Amino acid sequence: MNNPKNRTLTIERTLDAPLDLVWDAWTKPEHIAQWWGANGMETKIVEHDFTVGGQWKYAMTMPDGREFTADGVYIEIVPKERIITSANFKPMTEGVEIQTIFKADGDKTQLTFNCVHETEEYCKQQEEMGFYNGWGSFFDRLSEFVKSKP
Repeated sequence: MNNPKNRTLTIERTLDAPLDLVWDAWTKPEHIAQWWGANGMETKIVEHDFTVGGQWKYAMTMPDGREFTADGVYIEIVPKERIITSANFKPMTEGVEIQTIFKADGDKTQLTFNCVHETEEYCKQQEEMGFYNGWGSFFDRLSEFVKSKP
């Protein structure tokens, strides 16, 4: 009844950049601050302990001045393959698991982003609140960021 497939929202993207560059963009705080967040958001890295059990926390400011906090704990890190973390995006989303899967494809990178919710109802609510638009703009910014790097 509570099948993870039915409570997961997935975004898949092919980024026009090699795996090493995409991995660095996703894992290094100085890079994350450049692209993390929806269009127009400014992100400040408050905490970034990129180890299993380590915590991360980002403060995000909207163009209108409203602030959001994103935080979580790293559950699994397989270098250049996958990152699994708990995540809260307060005040909109809490208690989700994010699974980011990286796969080299020549000089491009296949990225699969799964957001697993506690219940199917919560998953549906998050989708209706604009999950794909919001996260879609994160990935648009990431794509632009990695394309701008030599």
